Amino acid sequence: MLATKFGFDLRDGVNVGVTSRPEHIRVAVEGLLQRLGTDYIDLLYQHRIDPAVPIEDVVGAMADLVREGKVRYLGLSEAGVANIRRAHAVHPISALQSEYSLWERNLDDDILPVLRELGIGLVAFSPLGRGFLSGSAQRAEAYPPSDFRHQDPRLQGANYDANMQAAAAVRALAESRQVTPGQIALAWALHRGDDIVPIPGTKRRAYLEQNVVAASVALSPQEMELLDRALAHVAGPRYNSERMATVDR
Repeated sequence: MLATKFGFDLRDGVNVGVTSRPEHIRVAVEGLLQRLGTDYIDLLYQHRIDPAVPIEDVVGAMADLVREGKVRYLGLSEAGVANIRRAHAVHPISALQSEYSLWERNLDDDILPVLRELGIGLVAFSPLGRGFLSGSAQRAEAYPPSDFRHQDPRLQGANYDANMQAAAAVRALAESRQVTPGQIALAWALHRGDDIVPIPGTKRRAYLEQNVVAASVALSPQEMELLDRALAHVAGPRYNSERMATVDR
């Protein structure tokens, strides 16, 4: 399946804002089709909700592309309940992409129930908790200023220490099960429902092969409860204020 996004205006590699005007969507998709060398995109996401453009106009333009055969299914990213409902009323939304993991469960109370009511799948990004759950996270200052993790509040100071301590439960369970911490974290996400598909990002084949094994790691109800309790509280906000402003909540 080929999935891609539109919605961030990048100039010289720098994001200069969310752009979801209908005319921009068409230009963006035509460019995507050309660069990807394909006749259609399986799943097209709006990267972020554009507060300047009604979601009905956005999804209407996306639906036109479906009717033209250039797109098969529609998705949203980091959308809130109101916009999910409004979008789905215009054209069926097949997937919502949002951050979700044992370490970040902000969707449980409001978003997930609506997705399940409407039959929308969740594509969970950062299921390894930006490295905390796999044991690879470093302090914010270890990353270059160009890396968004350099300003991640959860990687800073006392927050980092507290979060590493909480994530020790994942490492301990992984050691007892003779699997990797990342496999435990992915197995947790998979156990949360057949409608949840985690997408751990990696450029290394060895890590990809490790991640695939997670599908065969069975967690007992007791192990799920243990993990839930250990990671019930995370120190620090999810993003800094600038990045959080792009999330529709």
